[in-house]
Amino acid sequence: MQPVFLLTDLFVYAILLFVLWYMWRVRSDRNLRANWRLAMQRPVSMVSSMVLGFFLVIALADSVHYREALPASTGQTSTQYSSEASSLLDNLLKPLATARERSYSEPLSAVAFRKETFERDGVSVRDYPRLRFGGKHLQDPASELSADVSRKTWTALGLGAAIVVSLMLLGLALATAQTGQSFSVVLTRFRNGQTLWPWRSMAITFAVLVLSITWVVILSQGYHVFGTDRTGNSVLVFALKSVRTALVIGGLTTLVVLPLALLLGVTAGYLRGWVDEAIQYLYTLLASIPDVLLIAASVLLLQVFIDKNQGVFETSLERADARLFFLCLILGITSFTGLCRLVRGETLKLRELEYIQSARAFGVSTPRVLWRHIVPNLMHLVLINTVMQFSSFVLAEAVLSYVGVGVDPKTASFGVMINTARAELAATPLVWWTLATAFGFMFLIVLSANLLADAVRDAFDPRTRLRSGSSVANTTQEVAA
Repeated sequence: MQPVFLLTDLFVYAILLFVLWYMWRVRSDRNLRANWRLAMQRPVSMVSSMVLGFFLVIALADSVHYREALPASTGQTSTQYSSEASSLLDNLLKPLATARERSYSEPLSAVAFRKETFERDGVSVRDYPRLRFGGKHLQDPASELSADVSRKTWTALGLGAAIVVSLMLLGLALATAQTGQSFSVVLTRFRNGQTLWPWRSMAITFAVLVLSITWVVILSQGYHVFGTDRTGNSVLVFALKSVRTALVIGGLTTLVVLPLALLLGVTAGYLRGWVDEAIQYLYTLLASIPDVLLIAASVLLLQVFIDKNQGVFETSLERADARLFFLCLILGITSFTGLCRLVRGETLKLRELEYIQSARAFGVSTPRVLWRHIVPNLMHLVLINTVMQFSSFVLAEAVLSYVGVGVDPKTASFGVMINTARAELAATPLVWWTLATAFGFMFLIVLSANLLADAVRDAFDPRTRLRSGSSVANTTQEVAA
């Protein structure tokens, strides 16, 4: 196995290291720790974090790329590797990816979606042919399909329930040993939600995730749970592969926006004068250009460069990854203007406060004033805006891919799925499951990000912190009572 590091993989690892560093910094900073505790003590924020964490695990598994070693031949002295790279997620989904059908098939179906003419017992008939993988273990799908799906569903629910109950009992036992209270008291507080942390909401979310995963895993052993597309590939595999693209678009674009907006906004607001006018002219000029046109022109220029320089990228995966990376850069450059205006306006207000004037009177240098006094008092706005922009970038990728200027068509993304579904919705009969799957996954990611952003805003914004803090204080008093 030969490791492969794509451009987006390196930045995914960098973002992960940054998150770990920020968590360490939160633990050592009392104010940050208090604000994040206030945010995470809300049930909606903890539930959203768990859902986003599940998708983040999928994206990380799809970001570990490698080339598999080819079988050794006679007289071969060195190990040969495959020309195409795969990921850990590809390895996990290999049974589903290799179980290809001829064309469309509905979710949990054993026959094709459209009628075909074929021979049956030496006679030419026109009917729905059997699938190669879906329901191949059934002798008579018309009479056995419903019973088999119900049996597998109850088996999956029973296995998932056993896992959930075992872990919940283990957690309650640990809580009983830690608090010194009786098991019945701990169970009552957990059932009524009278705990400092939202353990009841976390347990319900964990149960739903486990039950959903076990159901999909068990049903996928005999069926295409979310159907197949026009080429016969599993829609579930394509949707899971699209999670990484969505999170890379949201995370990497945010990573581009943040330093640009913070640096230019703070510099313009604090120095003012000709520096302020030059920076305002810069972001006003960028804001005046339609984003779609600028992104389309940039992506097309990159595509021309790739076509003329085939030797720069060894595989098609590297070419598609370069386009994804470049799309994140362009999307970040065209999207930093709103945050830059916000940071500039807040800096103009902060520079007139007494502690800033005192620091300047004592001869503190401008870089130190910016780093030690201005930037820390802006971070709550930056953090709130960053989390809220994440979901907008995920939606932007879908729109750009829909109009044909997004990621490479061979790259798995929700925008590509929606673009494919555009023609399928006009077909007769209607092919609905591709669009429904893309909508469901995007809905969960964007909704979780928005709910988490609301909780972070309430915890970090001084205007709403007191209201959130009073509700948490009431919960703490109830727990103490």
